[in-house]
Amino acid sequence: MNQKGTGWIFNGNNGDFSLKQPDRSSFLYFPLVNEGGMMSSVSPKLHGQVTSGHNTFLTPPLSVEDLHNSRASRNFWVYVEGKGAWSAAGNSARQNAKMYGDEADNAVLEAGLLWHRVTRESRELGIRAVITSYVPAGNDKVELMKVVLTNSSAEETMITPTAAVPLYARSADDLRDHRHVTSLLNRIYTSAHGVEVQPALSFDERGHRVNHTSYGVFGAVEGGGQPVGFFPVQEEFIGEGGSLDWPEAVVMNLEPQVGAGGGVHKEGYEALGGLRFATVALQPGQSISYVVLLAIGNDRIDISALMEKYGSIDAFDNRLQENKSFWADKVNTVEFHTSDPAADQWMKWVTLQPVLRRLYGNSFLPYHDYGRGGRGWRDLWQDCLALLIMEPADVRSLLLNNYAGVRIDGSNATIIGQQPGEFIADRNNIPRVWMDHGAWPFLTTMLYLDQSGDLDFLFEQQSYFRDSFMARCRERDASWDVSAGSTLQTMNGEQYSGTILEHILLQNLVPFFNVGEHNNILLEGADWNDGLDMAAQRGESVTFTSFYASNLLDLSRLLRTLKEYKGLEMLELAEEITLLLDSLHEAVDYESVSAKLALLDRYYAAAPNKVSGRRAELAVEKVADDLAHKAEWIFEHLRRSEWIQSGQGDGWFNGYYNNDSERVEGEFESNVRMTLTGQVFPLLGHAASPEQIPQIIAAVERNLYDEKIGYRLNSNFGGIQQNLGRAFGFAFGHKENGAMFSHMTVMYGNALYKRGYVKEGRKVLDSLYSLSANFELSRMYPGIPEYINEQGRGMYTYLTGSASWMLLTMVTEVFGVKGKLGDLLLQPKLMKEQFDKEDQASIKTIFAERVLEVVYVSSNRADYGEYQIHSVMLNGAEVTLQRVSEGVVIPRSLLTALPEGEIHLLRVELV
Repeated sequence: MNQKGTGWIFNGNNGDFSLKQPDRSSFLYFPLVNEGGMMSSVSPKLHGQVTSGHNTFLTPPLSVEDLHNSRASRNFWVYVEGKGAWSAAGNSARQNAKMYGDEADNAVLEAGLLWHRVTRESRELGIRAVITSYVPAGNDKVELMKVVLTNSSAEETMITPTAAVPLYARSADDLRDHRHVTSLLNRIYTSAHGVEVQPALSFDERGHRVNHTSYGVFGAVEGGGQPVGFFPVQEEFIGEGGSLDWPEAVVMNLEPQVGAGGGVHKEGYEALGGLRFATVALQPGQSISYVVLLAIGNDRIDISALMEKYGSIDAFDNRLQENKSFWADKVNTVEFHTSDPAADQWMKWVTLQPVLRRLYGNSFLPYHDYGRGGRGWRDLWQDCLALLIMEPADVRSLLLNNYAGVRIDGSNATIIGQQPGEFIADRNNIPRVWMDHGAWPFLTTMLYLDQSGDLDFLFEQQSYFRDSFMARCRERDASWDVSAGSTLQTMNGEQYSGTILEHILLQNLVPFFNVGEHNNILLEGADWNDGLDMAAQRGESVTFTSFYASNLLDLSRLLRTLKEYKGLEMLELAEEITLLLDSLHEAVDYESVSAKLALLDRYYAAAPNKVSGRRAELAVEKVADDLAHKAEWIFEHLRRSEWIQSGQGDGWFNGYYNNDSERVEGEFESNVRMTLTGQVFPLLGHAASPEQIPQIIAAVERNLYDEKIGYRLNSNFGGIQQNLGRAFGFAFGHKENGAMFSHMTVMYGNALYKRGYVKEGRKVLDSLYSLSANFELSRMYPGIPEYINEQGRGMYTYLTGSASWMLLTMVTEVFGVKGKLGDLLLQPKLMKEQFDKEDQASIKTIFAERVLEVVYVSSNRADYGEYQIHSVMLNGAEVTLQRVSEGVVIPRSLLTALPEGEIHLLRVELV
């Protein structure tokens, strides 16, 4: 991987980076967050938002367009005597007007895990400001800023500083509706250190409630000095005809509205955290520092305790070091070393992204798909992929809790609560099923089983979810209401629980029978691509038909493993589910769509949002045979009916049928229609035969690869497709219509590695890195975006499931450190150019609750396919190798015998 262009550069070896003139790039923002629920974002000019949830925004909620259009920001003003007002954050009308001229400020951004610093200097005014921001690790809902002002001129300078942070202090729902009315609820208090707002009510037309949440901005000067006055009311601060980027109170250097010590109570206005500090004379080269705290409290804020903990320069600096250590420890759980140090450091930011997604959900950064908080069903499972590598100790309980969201009809809850395992009944009367949802849990669970060897997990008991929707949201249960609870019951009213294995079987068996006219699984509300949402009646997802088929085959193999390793002969399942194992009683003709649907209707009738509670015992071998038969039938069907042989000599799989039951992909008179998704899942599983793989690769390169933006999600279908989905209403080359969608690109790379096409897989991963790291085009900080648009710009940065897949691919495929039912399997797929000057490439990661540093040594610089593992040394002692077809296995017992809390060295010689 080679970093292209100019832009940010890494400093040191812990992911810290810097960028000159960051405010010359639009849409940039940086996350500041902690485990306690404080969620902030900050731009180079300190725009961004501070919140702890959808209903508790300290600053005004915003989208990415507001980063450059809004005048509201965290601001720190300096009135320079004889020269006028200057914003240390770069947010003044004068600075904006001079931005493109020779009088523009010099600015440099520095950032790291997870802290943000901007140094800004005005040559005209002879003053320099360094503003450092972070959210301290822990549970306090507070964001901290330190502002260091320096006289960079050759003469004494008199300055008057004023911090100014708009206090929105309410729900995002009130941003347009009721904006003024909700300001009337504001109760504004001033104290010795700042301004606090506690609205009297939480405004909700369904029922107004007494509000307890409070919001505040507080500050201090070095040495413990307090502000000398306050501007708690926004309109009085900006003045008549003024604005937040040219406020009268600063421009005219007016006296504060409230004097030192505070004690004034205001009501019914838009609030401002306006803190005036004493005028000070700075000699040439002299500096002075200020600390500003932005805090959210569950009730009135204990200001003295807050200031004691955070409100001094020493406290700020100490907490900053703690914060850096906290995030470094979390991210450095996994570290990579190759011939490209920049790519290795870039991976630190990729490693951080799954953690950010866990903390932010899909919301609360300026780019957001939906802004009310929380995660989706798919997110629960794919985020666990990264957690299995970074925080494996927590994953078992998360997986167990997640299965409580499965319905007895094979679908799942779509409203997910704040607590692990909390699923909420849909009260919005929006019946919707994403047909891919049932496929992901087994993939994640299988990774857990391989990493841990914990086969007993499959026999843990878990409840099922229920609400009013039945038969995959095609019917309603009129007998159900909220008071009945959201767990499945038996006919006699007892809660029903089944094994995790039963949940997995159900999720993959129901879709097998839920087919459309071409005998592929119905698309329903959409699959992984949410933009394919207009083909619910007759649309089919060939793509995920292949995924479910691979799951069925792998489940069959898992059952045989359980018989071999655990001596399991009989399997206990809910009596109703046995209907779906048709070969055990009355085999269905799988070629017949009507026969499949008829059996599914029989199942729905047998389990109408309730079950009998009776269980059937089935022979494991027969169940395994049934699953394998279903899988093989799908594979043969797909290869026979859904393969498109191109006139160019290559070929690919059709991925979809639209709502007119027409095949979507192929070579048409006006264009070639092809999706990357339709190729990824046959490659990732077992559907694509060995002979088909090179043809797919050639077709992808010809039809979907674009050197400027990478691997497109689809070719240009031409025009909107109202019989398929909203995605095609987007301009081509944007989001789900032909952009480089990182998630599918990484999965394509993963699939190629899995199938042994390492050179091709590396090209795919390298394209994503090169595009993301090319700042001149991507205009984003280090990491993976959700997608790259037609211009090469990275979009929706930080919160994307593709980061989990990238981390997983690097660890398990590129470096080949993976599990095999609890044992360690080493299967490196490193290219010769990835080894450093000492012929080494290494990874630090966790396996079997031990920290391992795996160092691959390739003395003869052979390429993948030309080397094999010759020997393995564990902490200097040679390991007796257990060779398997795909690599070497190191028994888990050998690793668990090692002491905890140390890094253990595995030196692997490749010859």
